[in-house]
Amino acid sequence: MLFIGYPKCSTCHKAKKWLDEHNIEYTERHIVEDNPTYDELKKWYVTSGLPLKKFFNTSGLLYKEMNLKDKLSTMSEDAQLELLSTNGMLVKRPLIVKGDAVLVGFKEAEWIEKLN
Repeated sequence: MLFIGYPKCSTCHKAKKWLDEHNIEYTERHIVEDNPTYDELKKWYVTSGLPLKKFFNTSGLLYKEMNLKDKLSTMSEDAQLELLSTNGMLVKRPLIVKGDAVLVGFKEAEWIEKLN
């Protein structure tokens, strides 16, 4: 299982603590130092069944600075995926990839259902 997060992210800390408490093994990946690629993001997006907007860190400073709230609706999916692949700070975290399960953000009930 792959855990993609950012060390200074409090939600990532909570998620890792939850994984550790439930003895779930994972490989950790720093979202900024090793940003997800276009191909990875496209695969995860398709696998997750979630709207692409769920992959954006909408509360992040970069998202707000780039005024993406207004721009995303006019961008193609390819353009959005390309943008996400340029900077890990645009990607919602934590991101869990385990087989055919892709979880975006930390929602304990969803994690219990998908990871146990």
